[in-house]
Amino acid sequence: MSAVGIGIIGVGVISDTYLENLASFPDTEVLILGDLAPERARSQAEKHGVPAFGTADDVLAHPGVDLVVNLTIPAAHIEVSRAAVAAGKHVWTEKPLGLDRDGAALLLQEAAAAGVRVGSAPDTLLGPGFQTARRVIDEGRIGRPLFAQTVFQTQGPDLWHPNPGFLFARGAGPLLDMGPYYFSALVSLFGSVDRVSAVGTKSRTEREIHTGPRAGERFPVEVPSTIQITTAFASGQQAQSLLSFDSALERHGVVEIHGTEGSIVLPDPNRFAGRIATVAPLGVLRDGMRTEQEWIEVPHPDVNVGRGLGALDMVRAIAAGRPHVASGELGLHVLDVLLSAEESAASGATVPVSSSVAFVPLLPEGFDPFAATL
Repeated sequence: MSAVGIGIIGVGVISDTYLENLASFPDTEVLILGDLAPERARSQAEKHGVPAFGTADDVLAHPGVDLVVNLTIPAAHIEVSRAAVAAGKHVWTEKPLGLDRDGAALLLQEAAAAGVRVGSAPDTLLGPGFQTARRVIDEGRIGRPLFAQTVFQTQGPDLWHPNPGFLFARGAGPLLDMGPYYFSALVSLFGSVDRVSAVGTKSRTEREIHTGPRAGERFPVEVPSTIQITTAFASGQQAQSLLSFDSALERHGVVEIHGTEGSIVLPDPNRFAGRIATVAPLGVLRDGMRTEQEWIEVPHPDVNVGRGLGALDMVRAIAAGRPHVASGELGLHVLDVLLSAEESAASGATVPVSSSVAFVPLLPEGFDPFAATL
C-alpha cells in the first residue's frame, strides 16, 4: 500500500504544525487543502508543497482523499465532520468534537452507518510521555489509583492573543478550550465519568485586548473564566481540577495521580513529552524521624512528535483492524463531561454524566511514527 491520502479543511495557525508533522510520517500524504478563503489555502499549499487547494467541497470531492483533517473553528466542527462522513471519508477533528451532545452523537451514528471512523483531538495522549506514564500506572507502581489533581491557571489569553474574544465566548473559556486535554487524560486513565460538581466565576464581565491592531478594544466574557470541578468516576476514583484564565500565578500542566502505594507526576497533557516521576509513601517512624521521600524519575522515548499523531494512528489502526486511541467516542464522552460541568457551575447541582466510553487502548508496543507500516 502507498501512503494514505489526506485532505485538510481549515488552514488557520494550527495547520502549520499538522502539515509539518503529516509530511514527516511515511504513511500519510496531504493531497489538498481547503478553506472558506481559497487564497489562504493556496498560500499554505505553496508554503508546504501540497499539490492542490480550494474550498471544503474541493477537499471532499478529491478522489485520493481517504481521511479529512478538520481544523475549522469549534462551532463548525460537527457540520464539517458530518459532510466528510457523508462523502465517505474518515475524519480526524480538532478538539472539541463539537459544541453540543446531540450533534456529536449524530456524527458518530452517521459515521458508523457509513463504515468510516471519527477521531478527535487531543492526540497528546499518544505521545511518548503519556503512553509511558500510563504503562507505569498499569504496571502497579503506585498501587491502585485513588484520586487525581489537575491544574491549569494563567492570566488569560487576552494578554497575548490579538483576537481573544472567541476564547471567552460560548464553546470556549478555560473549560472547553483547555479542559479537553486534562479530561481526556483522566478518562484514559480512570474510565468513564459518573458525575461532576463544579463552581465557576467571572473575574470581569468585560476584558481588554492587550496586543495587536485591536489593542485597547473591550469584549464581553460569556462563560466562567475560572472553574473548579470535582469529578467522580464510575470505577470509584475521583479528581479535583482547576481551570482558570484569572490567575496571576502561571501554572500549567499539573497532573498528579495518587495511589495506594505511591504517587506519579505526569507530563503536561497539552504536550507530547515531559517529566514523569514517582514517589513512594513516607517510611515508618524510626527514632522519631520519618525517612525522606525520594522522587524516582521515569525516562521515556525521545521521539519528536506533535499534532497529527492521532491522524497517523487512525490510518494505521484502520489498516490493522484495531481500535484507534483518540476515538470519536472518547471525544463525545469528554464533551459530555465538560458540558455537564458547565451545567453544574450554572445550577449549583451535581450533574450526572449519561454517556460512557469503552476502555481507551494504548498504542501498540514499538509504535514508531517514522517507520512505514503500510
